[in-house]
Amino acid sequence: MNSSKLKAWVQASRPPFFIATLIPLTVGAVLAGRQGSFSIPHFILVLFASFLVHFATNISNDYFDHLQGTDAGESIGGSRVLQEGKITVAELGKAIILLYIVAAIIGFYLTWTLKLWPIVPLMIIAFFSSLFYVAPPVRYGYHGLGELFVAVNMGPVMVLGCNWVLLGRVDWSALPVSLPIGLMVALILYYQSLPDIETDRAAGKRTLAVRLGKRGALKFLLAYWIAIYASIAALIVSGYFSSIAWCVVLTIPILIKLWKIIIATRNWVELDFHGKYVRIFYFVNGLILIASLS
Repeated sequence: MNSSKLKAWVQASRPPFFIATLIPLTVGAVLAGRQGSFSIPHFILVLFASFLVHFATNISNDYFDHLQGTDAGESIGGSRVLQEGKITVAELGKAIILLYIVAAIIGFYLTWTLKLWPIVPLMIIAFFSSLFYVAPPVRYGYHGLGELFVAVNMGPVMVLGCNWVLLGRVDWSALPVSLPIGLMVALILYYQSLPDIETDRAAGKRTLAVRLGKRGALKFLLAYWIAIYASIAALIVSGYFSSIAWCVVLTIPILIKLWKIIIATRNWVELDFHGKYVRIFYFVNGLILIASLS
């Protein structure tokens, strides 16, 4: 594989978004470690398989959105490797199959060797959510359900799943801790849908932002931020996070800056250039919450 092709695959994978997978898995591992049950090999396998599924999810979105014409024209969605001719549709299709197969083999290996058969439904949910975000016939992302599925999968499914593998049993106390993590990952998806409101509407992709409209989308964004902080505060008071978690208030200036940018931006397509603020918000808060569990 030459360097240009390698760069194309890196572009298709969308590396900045892999933090969405890293944080919840780390939370699950830290919770298991607190109970004296942490296996580096098992964690690495969970991490690797999860990254493969995340990669497969990203390029599946590219693949099916392209086939349905959603990423055509002025749309800025996806990695754009197909639109730029860097990777063919056939190559992308083969990669999707390969990534899911390898991830499934790792999942089956862990399930078999650790006797964790009850975890299989959780794995099926993860696969379903990954593939059918934009793949027919479900295409739940086209019906305004993307944020809900992402919040569930990147929160409870990942945190509980990783914790389950490392502990060898279900620890339901990990569930509340996973909620703000899931909400923040879903926030990344929600923000990324804002620049594409008009093109998504024209393509018949009824994302949550499209359904709400610009004014409603802004109100929901503000309510969303409040909900994230409120959930963290409730978990601190309940004893799930230590007082270190109060440091999340230090990320408020990030949101204030982003809010000013959004208000001052008339053409929301330009908001795509500022998605880094949402990812920084998530990454910093994620590290703070992890520290509060240690």
